[in-house]
Formats: sequence, C-alpha cells, structure tokens
Amino acid sequence: MFKCLCISFTLLFATQVHAADTLARIKERKTIVIAHREASIPISYLSEDSKPIGYAMDICSKVAERIKRDLKMPQLAISYLLVNPSNRLSAIQEGRADFECGTTANTAERRKQVAFSIPYFFSATRLLTPANSPIKNWTDLAQKRVVVVRGSLASSLLRQQPQLKLSELTIIEASTSRAAFEMLQEAQADAMVSEEVVLAGLRASAEDVSQWKILGNSIGIEAQTIMLAKDDPALKALIDKEIARMINEGELSKLYEKWFMQALPTTGINYALPMSFLLRDSLRFPSDKVLN
Repeated sequence: MFKCLCISFTLLFATQVHAADTLARIKERKTIVIAHREASIPISYLSEDSKPIGYAMDICSKVAERIKRDLKMPQLAISYLLVNPSNRLSAIQEGRADFECGTTANTAERRKQVAFSIPYFFSATRLLTPANSPIKNWTDLAQKRVVVVRGSLASSLLRQQPQLKLSELTIIEASTSRAAFEMLQEAQADAMVSEEVVLAGLRASAEDVSQWKILGNSIGIEAQTIMLAKDDPALKALIDKEIARMINEGELSKLYEKWFMQALPTTGINYALPMSFLLRDSLRFPSDKVLN
C-alpha cells in the first residue's frame, strides 16, 4: 500500500514538473522567446526596421504580459526567433522558442507533435478574378485558365475539388504569388487560386483595387493559432485564458480591424478583408476544437 502511494505521488510530481516545463524555463532564463515569421503579412512579419509586427504578434504581446503577471516577474525580457515552415515545429519541440505566433494551422497531423491555442484566424482558399469576369464560383472555371503557385496548398486543393473536371480547365503554375498575380493582370490567366489573405494583399497592392474581386465558396479552411509544446497544460491554459479574455473584452476584434481593415503601418496598404463568418462565430464560443 505504502509502495503504491509512493509511486502515485512520484508520478503526480513528475506530471506536474513536466506540465510546467515551459513556464519553468521562462522563469529560469528570465526571458520569453516568441517565434515569428518573416513575411506572413499582415499576421506575422518584419517591419522595415526588422521588428516583428502583425496581428498575431499583437495577440502574443498580450500573452507575454499575462505570463509576466502570472509568474510575478514584470522584469521578464522578450526575445524573438525567426522561423519558417521547415523549422517552426522543431523550434517549439526543442524549446528554442516558448510559443509561435504566425500562420501555422491546427491540423490533426501537427497535433501529434505540438499543441494549439484557441484560433485567432481562419485561412481559406478562394478565387481572384478581374471585376468584369463572368466567373462567379468554382464551377465557372470550366474552359478557363487558372494560375496557382507551384507546390502550394491551393494548387493541391484545386485538383481535389469534386465539382471540377480537371480536363476542362488549364492549370498554370507560377513560382510566387506575385508572379501569379502578374499573369492574371496580363490576361495570361482568367483566375488565380490562393489563400484569401494572400489574394487580399495582392488586390490591395493593385493600382486600381476596384478592378479585382475575391469570390467563390471557401475551401481548405484551416484554423491558425498560437503553437506551443505538446503536453504542457499550464502554458496552454494561460494562453487560452488570455485569448478568451481578449475575445470577451472586444480586444481581438479591435486588433483584427487594425490589421485587416486599416492601412498597414509599413506599407500603407489596406487589405480590406472583413472578418469571416467562421471567425466571427467562433469568437462567440471560443474553443480550441477544430474539425480536422
């Protein structure tokens, strides 16, 4: 009996220690390390003076302040780690960053390796066409030329759409989003397929915004959230509580307005991308549960 109790207490203590790993590491090094992206405008990117800024970065600044308060360490420093799609998961798994604030989607495959917070954005793949185009939805792409970025999620999603007969459309691949948009501008393609936020940025950069429209039902919807270490309930609870507070007090909606509906501080471009119905509804009942 005594032996069993000892084992139980040992396991409980081990679990508690493991659960507090990230916060303990922050406390020990006296620094919060936030991973960020280089050019995921307007969510997580570098300003002209190489400072991490964006919608997600503003949210994570609030999280960092919450950590300082909860640990009773207002003097904690904040440092930043630049990551990319190839190393962002390992940066969290190896403890080089405490959490990531970017455009990483919460997927079933990634949940095997890391954990995710309540979502702050939902990415969706849609169409960009000239304003006078007869294209209204995906089924109108028959006999049309469609440009995508080579190797992108949009490229894969386009080929998987059950309502499309691939033999009836011409798929053109470009090396970058900018190159794809230039092909559309030069009438070398009839429509461009990409993430809505990318399309909004390209449209906003055009000489005449009114000449372009984003349309089509959303496909490939993914929840973008703060990414953190797996099996770290203490840090996850802290992050989720802070995001929930921001949602309930209207701060998150104000940040969305700042980054998606107003001129950006670096470029002056206004994405003019209203909050999606999915994100708006999710803010009514905040949860980290996603469909995939």
